[in-house]
Amino acid sequence: MAPETLPLGGLRVVAWEHAVAAPIATRHLADLGADVVKVERPGGGDFAREYDSAVRGLSAYFVWLNRGKRSVVLDLKQPDGRQAFELLLARADVFVHNQGPGAAERMGCGYAELQRSNPQIIACAISGYGPDGPHRDRKAYDLLLQGEAGVIGLTGTLEEPAKVGISVADIASGMYAFNSILAALYRRAVKGVGAEIQISMLEALTEWVMPAAYVAEYTGQAPARAGARHNFVVPYGGYRVGDGSSVNLAVQNDGQWRRLCAIFLRRPELADDPRFVSNELRLRNRDTLEALIEEVLSGDTRESAEARLVEADVPFGTVNDLEHVLAHPQLEARGRWFDIPSPVGDLKAFHHPMKIVGLDRPAGRVPALGEHTREVLAELGL
Repeated sequence: MAPETLPLGGLRVVAWEHAVAAPIATRHLADLGADVVKVERPGGGDFAREYDSAVRGLSAYFVWLNRGKRSVVLDLKQPDGRQAFELLLARADVFVHNQGPGAAERMGCGYAELQRSNPQIIACAISGYGPDGPHRDRKAYDLLLQGEAGVIGLTGTLEEPAKVGISVADIASGMYAFNSILAALYRRAVKGVGAEIQISMLEALTEWVMPAAYVAEYTGQAPARAGARHNFVVPYGGYRVGDGSSVNLAVQNDGQWRRLCAIFLRRPELADDPRFVSNELRLRNRDTLEALIEEVLSGDTRESAEARLVEADVPFGTVNDLEHVLAHPQLEARGRWFDIPSPVGDLKAFHHPMKIVGLDRPAGRVPALGEHTREVLAELGL
């Protein structure tokens, strides 16, 4: 399928970006057909290129986040580099950057400056803390924002907090940037106006912790860390089985709880036990209940436990390692894996989750540093 038949075909995005937050937003724009021109610095480019060499010498993060983009190396400290950058922005539909508050203005490409030459441009800036406030100039990396937003305080065990194992602050802010850009494009199509978008990693992640924050605000006590289990729904999480494996349970309502007791645990009387009759009571008495669940499961294998969960129609899942995720039968059956070209040959990739029926296509290649510089400069007449 030709790119112009995709929803964002014909759209030009200039991405002055690095690491994760902006690249995940612009990669999704590229997946939907936008021409994303990634502006990189000479001498190394996006520093995510050097995070690791796991993918046949390429960085895993860079491969994940930059397929389908065109890489252009510009020295923005030199007049010719600045000229090319200004021409790109004058012809862009969307400008995305995560260079930190004030960087675009110092480069002469703040929103007010951009509007003078390109009144309908949509400019999106992603920063750690936002363009003002006392933390404005703090360095912002995912670990630091997980701490600032309370995620680390909610994650791990009672004895030891932990960070989430993926870059949730970066991903949250990048996805809010992506959605905001789509909304601004729709508004531009209707009203003919551009937009300035400001995304804060702290605010994106604070949005995600709000249920726990409400508990803290209105009860005076934050939910306790619960490891791989839920910190205010019980039973919800991984429970040990007799063969040394575990099953993941997710009981969400009274019907599921009653079927869990009657069929899975074979203890129907527990459903009306005054210690466990509501989720709040189960949470209060979780140590007793969870020990009881694991005692019942001590005579099971994972297969026998899962068979009873199917019979009981109680939500459950498998705790997979990454090897099993890569071979997951559901993902295989839905054809979610495909190959993308790269400077080191074809690489395995995962189709983006935005499945618009009839519009799927393989994403573009992972670009080498500066691979498209001549091509893009020629388009600008340089």
